[in-house]
Amino acid sequence: MFKVVLFSCGAFLQGLAMALFLFPHAVPSGGVAGIAILNNYFFQVPLGLTLWIINFGLLLLAVKKLGKQTALWTIYCVAVTSITVDWLGSLIHHPINNMFVDVIYGALIFGLGVGILFRYGASSGGMDILALIISKWTGKKPGLLLFWMNSTVLIFTALTVGASIILFAVMCQWISTKIIDYVRTAQFHKKAKQYM
Repeated sequence: MFKVVLFSCGAFLQGLAMALFLFPHAVPSGGVAGIAILNNYFFQVPLGLTLWIINFGLLLLAVKKLGKQTALWTIYCVAVTSITVDWLGSLIHHPINNMFVDVIYGALIFGLGVGILFRYGASSGGMDILALIISKWTGKKPGLLLFWMNSTVLIFTALTVGASIILFAVMCQWISTKIIDYVRTAQFHKKAKQYM
């Protein structure tokens, strides 16, 4: 039950960041989100549907490389995130703040959500799956790997949707991956004991 609550919160936070702060400015939060924005831009395919379709193939890879339990939790998290994006996206039609402020809020909330998922043994789907697999093989931090993979897709998205987006997308990636790695590895309980 504890994991369901944590994964629900993490996935909801991820979807909230995407729908409220990033997608209204066409700023992708990552590689699969960048592909979703491109798909929506060119073909008007709903963002949540694209997230589901792309994640399906990556989830099959997750079952094989990360184990059945991680894959099942990832399916759950992708569902919560996709539903959140579609639900909030239908309510929000214009950006909340200027792009700079929204990207900072979006990156912080996104990083917190994905960090919770990574910390407790799930992923948010997409490039996160590849980052976790490569991290498992190499021992490198998944947040750093995620930054480089997503940045590649973000460059293409920015060149298509608008060149100014690249600065905000890379800023979003840098902030969110720092938060992801911090939340994933922080020793909260040990620090709390020091003050008792």
